[in-house]
Amino acid sequence: MLTDMTARQAKATGKPYTIADFDGLYLHISAVGGRAWHFRYTWMGQRARISLGSYPELSLREARELRDEARSLVARGINPRTDRKQKRQAIRLAGENTFMAVYEKWMEHRQLTLEEGRQSSLEQIRRVFKKDVFPSLKRLTIYEVTRPHLLEVVGRIEKRNSLSVAEKVRTWLKQLFDYAMVVIPTMETHPAIDLHVVAVPLPPVDHNPFLRMAELPEFLQTLRKYRGMLKTQLAVRLLLLTGVRTGELRLATPDQFDLDRRLWIIPVMSLKQRKMLTRKKRKRPTDIPPYIVPLSVQAMEIVRHMLDDFKPAQKYLFAGVKRISDRMSENTVNAALKRIGYEDRLTGHGIRATISTALNELGYPKVWVDAQLSHADPNRISATYNHAEYVEQRRVMMQDWADRLDLFEQNQVQVASMHLTIHLQGLPTIAGQQTTPLPTHGQHAPILLVAPTEQGMPTVAPATQRLSAVEMPEYAQPRLSDLQRERLKLLEIFEGPDNLVVADYAKLAGKSRRWITYEIQAGNLLSIQLGNKGQRVPVWQLDPLKRQLVQAVLRQTPRGVDTWDIYRALLRPHDALGNQPPIEAVTPENMRVVVRVVVEQCPQPDEPHAPTHYPIEVRQSVQRLVESAIAAGPAVPMVDD
Repeated sequence: MLTDMTARQAKATGKPYTIADFDGLYLHISAVGGRAWHFRYTWMGQRARISLGSYPELSLREARELRDEARSLVARGINPRTDRKQKRQAIRLAGENTFMAVYEKWMEHRQLTLEEGRQSSLEQIRRVFKKDVFPSLKRLTIYEVTRPHLLEVVGRIEKRNSLSVAEKVRTWLKQLFDYAMVVIPTMETHPAIDLHVVAVPLPPVDHNPFLRMAELPEFLQTLRKYRGMLKTQLAVRLLLLTGVRTGELRLATPDQFDLDRRLWIIPVMSLKQRKMLTRKKRKRPTDIPPYIVPLSVQAMEIVRHMLDDFKPAQKYLFAGVKRISDRMSENTVNAALKRIGYEDRLTGHGIRATISTALNELGYPKVWVDAQLSHADPNRISATYNHAEYVEQRRVMMQDWADRLDLFEQNQVQVASMHLTIHLQGLPTIAGQQTTPLPTHGQHAPILLVAPTEQGMPTVAPATQRLSAVEMPEYAQPRLSDLQRERLKLLEIFEGPDNLVVADYAKLAGKSRRWITYEIQAGNLLSIQLGNKGQRVPVWQLDPLKRQLVQAVLRQTPRGVDTWDIYRALLRPHDALGNQPPIEAVTPENMRVVVRVVVEQCPQPDEPHAPTHYPIEVRQSVQRLVESAIAAGPAVPMVDD
């Protein structure tokens, strides 16, 4: 039996040798003196050996414990060498197969069936996992994740009442561990099975609310008065004029619009039903026709306006607010509807239900409506999508719908909601039944006769009754007070091209900005101010003669006179000057007369103002600047009257 002293005193002899302990434990001493613990055993009738560790790093007591574990394995029919390899592999796999690593592999696999940028897609999975899953699981290996871990993750989501998100997370976790059970070695348990058993039940489905035709006048008038961004209002209106999905609107790019044919051609990759058509029906994307949306005159106006306003860095027709290269946020439309008071009354998707309900109630064929909304045809066994059919018929229908929307906005509800009777050319007739004669059209034009149920044709909206989607009608324009109108007029004058900021005027004058500021303070230069927008300098003062006139006027008007009054007097035509403004009529010969005319037009201040004494530092600084300017060269001459 070995002792610690014997093990310590074992010396190198130039040849390897062993010192036995008992029960198969040996201390092996190499030729150069290295010492290691060996365990010898018999496996399948043959002698075998494994190394337990080095001495003295592994003490005698610890070596005996490892020996006993190995003997126990042999007794149970397990080869200690194989067991060690498996444990080492498990450690290596645990390091390689962290939860985060398996998640990334799973996401790569998901990219085969999911696209970037769509609801319930990669973008949403990454966002939810980053917020709700990673904080708890990112430091664990895939082998360490247990069902309680997952229940804790889902439970926190349910506590904040995000039940739909919790349901998606349960589904995604099950898919992730389904993947792990197949591709990850030694993965034995599936912790994500049956998580739904303890799930908080989802509330009843609240379908997207929509509007009836009687509610359209108020909605359209309210939408017209929307005080947010114009492009947001136009986005809502384009949804109402076309019936496309909000996702299709957000992904719209300029190349999708054929303006000559008045068509919006949405590629198959932007369609909601693309995955169903390609995966379930095993069709190639190239075999699926694009979603063809005919555009009414009103819709074309919106598209042309957005294209005219398109920026070089822009990619989508409706760009994001924060980054112009991004598309409009998925919540923009719903947020706008909420702002105008239609929360829980209408959603972006509910606009499609509004259109569908109205067009069906008006009497349009259901197949036309379904084609316009890119719905599956339930009457077909294959349930194929008919979004590329009835284009010309739908063009007539959607123009009529757009005209009716204009009538609704003008409170002509009775005319706008009049039911239709539709006669289609080529339908069989009952013997003896009289049919209404059809108008003559081109060979390929749709023949659509619209009539009320009783007598006469409904009054369709003529061009004069159409409302511009871009320009605001008079009723929707904000009511301005006299003070507001005066303020807006002042702002227009203030920001006119003839009035420059101090920095720009200084560049043109060849002076520093500081010099121009001192000139204004000294009363040698006229400037006008408006609130907190700073001050502007009329550019015509760069002309020596006109600046001479301004300086003479400033010297002869008492302090306290508003510079705006002086500005107006200089630009107001006067009879004594041949109905010309003084700033244009001035000449070296009539300088005195023009100065007197301007001064007489300036109102006197209500109270006399004591002369302003500038601080001594300002006066000294101005004096230094004047002296340096004189030394540099002649300045613009100042002429007395």
